[in-house]
Amino acid sequence: MGITFAAFIVSVGAVTLAEMGDKTQLLAMAFATKYKASKVLIGVFLATVLNHALAVAAGNYITKFSSAEVWIQGIASLSFIFFGLWTIRGDKLEGEENRKTRFGAVMTVAIAFFIAELGDKTQLATIALATKFPTDPVGILLGTTTGMLIADAIGIIIGVVMCKRIPERTIKLVSAAAFILFGFIGSFQVASQKLLFSMPVTAGILVLLAVVTGVASYVIIKNSKEEEDSTVAEYCRLRNQEPSPGN
Repeated sequence: MGITFAAFIVSVGAVTLAEMGDKTQLLAMAFATKYKASKVLIGVFLATVLNHALAVAAGNYITKFSSAEVWIQGIASLSFIFFGLWTIRGDKLEGEENRKTRFGAVMTVAIAFFIAELGDKTQLATIALATKFPTDPVGILLGTTTGMLIADAIGIIIGVVMCKRIPERTIKLVSAAAFILFGFIGSFQVASQKLLFSMPVTAGILVLLAVVTGVASYVIIKNSKEEEDSTVAEYCRLRNQEPSPGN
């Protein structure tokens, strides 16, 4: 039970961080300008359960290849550094918020969200988490789903309901730092415990990894432009212009 709880907590934290400023959080916020927030979150929940169940199954299947365990753990650890860099770069919507179906608000959100989540950072992070905790698929699924709902609810409440500007750049940097730290811890464990490298060799690998990560982060930050989700910004602009009932 303790391991399952640990898998759940780590998954909640990792996916909440991964989802902040992610394309699917922007998508949830955009849909919240058209539909009730409760219906948006139900759609997000349905899509996430199915999408992340597939991700957990994929991650769990990968771990069956015991002969490649070291490689799997190493790639999983490095992937978290990659997710950190991806978080710094950020995402933007590409018209997914305009997707429509004849099945109502919940299914419209669920279908659009499921498609947008395919190959997205949070789905890949779920696969990586499933390889880290191969004995706790249920804990991973519950944790990643909870993390998605928490992050999207925060985005909807602050960005849409309150029409406040989310400090996106700060959130991205904090989230990226957490992911990169997680990746470095995992890389250290693989190098020292799985590959049995000496401490000087392990330290050298981590220093090289830190240099590469630092250069990549600098390039991404230098070339990135902070953009506000236009759908939410337009919605808030129009709402703020509406006359009060007494006028």
